[in-house]
Amino acid sequence: MNITELVKISIILLLVATGVALVSRRLGVPYVTGLVLAGLPITELLSRPIGLDPSLVLNLFLPILIFDAGINTDISRLRSTFKPIALLAGPGAVLSSIIIAVLLKFGLGLTWIPALFVGVILANTDTVSMIAVFKDIPVPSRLSSIVEGETLFNDAAALVSFNLILQVYSTGSLTLLEGIQQLLFISVGGCLVGLVLGYLSIPIFTRLDDPLSSLLLTVALALGTFQVGQFLGVSGAVAVVIAGLIFGNFGLSGNTTASSRITLFSFWEYASFTVNTFIFLLIGVEINLITLWTTLPAILLAVLAYQVGRILTVYPLLTAVRWFDRPIPLRWQHLLFLGNIKGSLSMALALSLPSTLPGREVLIALVFGSVLVSLVGQGLSLPWLVKRLKLSKFSETQQQVEELQAQLMTGKAAQDELDSLLKSGVLPKSVYEEMRSAYQVRVAKAEKALRDYYNRRFDKSDDKSSDLSKLDAIRRRLLLAEKGVLNEALRKRILSEVTVSGRIQSIDEQLLQLDDD
Repeated sequence: MNITELVKISIILLLVATGVALVSRRLGVPYVTGLVLAGLPITELLSRPIGLDPSLVLNLFLPILIFDAGINTDISRLRSTFKPIALLAGPGAVLSSIIIAVLLKFGLGLTWIPALFVGVILANTDTVSMIAVFKDIPVPSRLSSIVEGETLFNDAAALVSFNLILQVYSTGSLTLLEGIQQLLFISVGGCLVGLVLGYLSIPIFTRLDDPLSSLLLTVALALGTFQVGQFLGVSGAVAVVIAGLIFGNFGLSGNTTASSRITLFSFWEYASFTVNTFIFLLIGVEINLITLWTTLPAILLAVLAYQVGRILTVYPLLTAVRWFDRPIPLRWQHLLFLGNIKGSLSMALALSLPSTLPGREVLIALVFGSVLVSLVGQGLSLPWLVKRLKLSKFSETQQQVEELQAQLMTGKAAQDELDSLLKSGVLPKSVYEEMRSAYQVRVAKAEKALRDYYNRRFDKSDDKSSDLSKLDAIRRRLLLAEKGVLNEALRKRILSEVTVSGRIQSIDEQLLQLDDD
């Protein structure tokens, strides 16, 4: 395909995406579902077929999506929900893959290797679809953190498992011990590559004064980290996840100018949105409706298999969480079960199946059909499910509180920026004092209104459960800060373990008593 044809096809896809955005918003249909449905008839309109190139998805699209998710993920939120995330993305993903493989082997008569390939592919949950729903419908922040964290690490786990099965298929054998060693090497090696490159990028980033040069560095970091990981034989996806987390939480610190942060976040939001637009349109283009119809019974069995795999992992594992962490409400478990939408990575992995694999075309059709059923069926029902489970509790009072919090946060941020401008000599002191006093009036008004609101709520015990979740979130952050200081003091041998352990136990008990926000 020459450059002229590529430009023409890109223009067509962009125009289709624009139309989908307008129609989906009016009809209340999730954007990604609308893109897939719009992509189905596109092939008939083009002079030559186009499709989803797996190497393009794995080497370009996937690093962009993972890095964008990484820099936008708060490590403190991730740490507070790490245990359920680790259970779902680790043992949960492996167990779900095995259950799907067993059901497909005996249900469709597949051999073990093809069944395991499809099991790993369909156990993966799409990050974009879930987060897109949560942007439109507010849900408790802890639930959002669990979903984002699971899907973020689930992508990496799927790639690692897929490569292990590929190795078994290529070499013909892999003992349990060798498999565990390979898994640890690929995963831990990916973490180390991400840590090293993530931390190495920070001093370079702090020396770049130009926001555009900083932007180029992040692009090189995202794409380069994936390639370095692949070259070293470790997981490039894990490496990009870790590099994104490190850069987003430690590179974009308070020393970075506001304009640089805005430029970076805006670029990565746009890049992620563009990549997702092309991916989901191309998913629709790639699906052949005739093939889909002929394999429909097998597709429905595959959908049933991954739902069974999900139900047998989510409920037992998250029920066990209450033994060592705050319990996960049953309504949240329902959403985590029914919201396991499939997406771009599943299709890219299906297209990456070895060309010598028996029945490869049937397996690809099986995965494509399952993704389509998932995106349309679960994608359309997920917003309704969130409302039905009453997970979205965004009252008028809460909106007023958040408006005041936004006013307070923006005022404080502007004051900090003014202090920086005064210190650097950009502003004369008289202008600084005049502008700062104007912001101080705004901050004082917001502080007074918030103080009055919280004082009123403290006097109404019947409203505590519904209206003080914000205070519970603040208390949790304060307790986690206390716990962090104690752990740091223990690490530096400032305090003894006897003193620290008692206080940490008390803090953990207080954390468990707080309601989920």
